[in-house]
Amino acid sequence: MEEKSDYSCPHHPCAACKILRRRCVEKCVLAPYFPPTDPLKFTIAHRVFGASNIIKMLQELPEDQRADAVNSMVYEANARIRDPVYGCAAIICQLQKQISELQADLVKAQVEIMNGQTQNTNLVALICTEMTQNQENINSTTESPGHQQAYGNSNTSLEDNNVYAPWKSLWT
Repeated sequence: MEEKSDYSCPHHPCAACKILRRRCVEKCVLAPYFPPTDPLKFTIAHRVFGASNIIKMLQELPEDQRADAVNSMVYEANARIRDPVYGCAAIICQLQKQISELQADLVKAQVEIMNGQTQNTNLVALICTEMTQNQENINSTTESPGHQQAYGNSNTSLEDNNVYAPWKSLWT
């Protein structure tokens, strides 16, 4: 929020009085909000609202709300100069459209994340199922009497290439 300045020197008129070519009095309503260092601010507001309307609006407001009112008037005036028909409404519509597009993008991203999580869960379940089946196959082969006679009583390690065979297609 822009603070009002304590400027009200009669030797250096405020931007409003300078542009209006009038004497800036000590109690000038416009001086605190249109300092001589920023004449463009008053020029823009004056072009759209007129000096008398600006003064009326400021006089109707409590002093603590006047700075915000001036900033709003200048913003609206800028918007009206850029878009004489719609002014701020065009900016609001554009921002609302942008919000809708970003919300749609967010929903798409959330769906993609959920799909990825579902695929990950399914892959883990598949791997667990395959590992369980392979372990059962290994256990059933090592428990058979023919296997114990041929290979002894050694336990098969996970490093055995046969254990990884079902997943080879997943990684290549």
